[in-house]
Amino acid sequence: MNILGIETSCDETSSALLCNGEVCSSIISSQLCHTSFGGVVPELASREHERLIVSIVDAALTEANITKNELDAIAATAGPGLIGAVMVGLSFAQGLAYALDLPFVPVNHIEAHIFSPFISEEASRRTPEGSFVSLTVSGGHTLLSVVEPDLSYTVVGRTLDDAAGEAFDKTGKMLGLPYPAGPIIDKLAEEGDPSFHLFPRALTSQSQSSKSWQGNFDFSFSGLKTSVLTWLQKQTPPFIELHKGDIAASIQSAIVGVLVEKSMAVVRSRGIRALSIAGGVSANSALRRAMQQACDREGVRLYLPKPLYSTDNAAMIASLAHLKLSRGMRAEYLYNIAPYASFAAASRRD
Repeated sequence: MNILGIETSCDETSSALLCNGEVCSSIISSQLCHTSFGGVVPELASREHERLIVSIVDAALTEANITKNELDAIAATAGPGLIGAVMVGLSFAQGLAYALDLPFVPVNHIEAHIFSPFISEEASRRTPEGSFVSLTVSGGHTLLSVVEPDLSYTVVGRTLDDAAGEAFDKTGKMLGLPYPAGPIIDKLAEEGDPSFHLFPRALTSQSQSSKSWQGNFDFSFSGLKTSVLTWLQKQTPPFIELHKGDIAASIQSAIVGVLVEKSMAVVRSRGIRALSIAGGVSANSALRRAMQQACDREGVRLYLPKPLYSTDNAAMIASLAHLKLSRGMRAEYLYNIAPYASFAAASRRD
């Protein structure tokens, strides 16, 4: 089965070919036009997708040495994401599928991230082994879900305000770092002291709000951003520049600490012995180390995506489409382009 995947939910134009369950090409073009704005400009993102989509798909087909006539299905992101950006890839994929008389599979972006740790050359890793807890963490989403063997999942925790990736980018902007700041903070923190300053960790055991954290799997990062801004305003520019690595490490420690504590709390409460991390922030080295250490202490198996599949990519779109089609699931002709919409997995909120 040869599946063409297309992903255009935000600022990456991506196309990939999945050949009999293996990724045989993956092309990702990251948009640089947003750098000077300090964030993604939706209209610019849509225009860049429109400009690049044909060449990116052609490049994926060429790299995989597959022609359009050898395709068996086409899959594309159907949300959530920037609506204009999503529509570019979705419309192109639907039109191509119609022209080639092929099945079209709309894929939920968040679901694709959830199962991205299982994209592997190893046949034994292409499907999840039993139930697992998923931490999906990126610039736009921070979710904790319990995923069942039938691919259905229950969202047990989500951010009440800002996503973890947004917290990285916005605090990085306060430090004068270019967008996206998350990877730069990760690098700066390698030489910094995470105990340099204790920033708040909302809704956790270290929170000052009595027992509000107990049994609460939701996240809140807006207070962290405010705290960082207030603290920086009290410091001198030379002091900030001298301790930029320490500040970055302290910010990263606060974010990672919350993510690890909440994830392990769900693992313990549900008695599940497997955990996965997905989304752009899953590439953060401190998060990977801290989560691995926590899982090792409690005998929990940790699934991590390859860095290439952490950020938005079309391989995860094609992979989830293959996983569902191989299990006999079929996409509905009518679907919603809306947050958390799914075409086969039943998502619900505790």
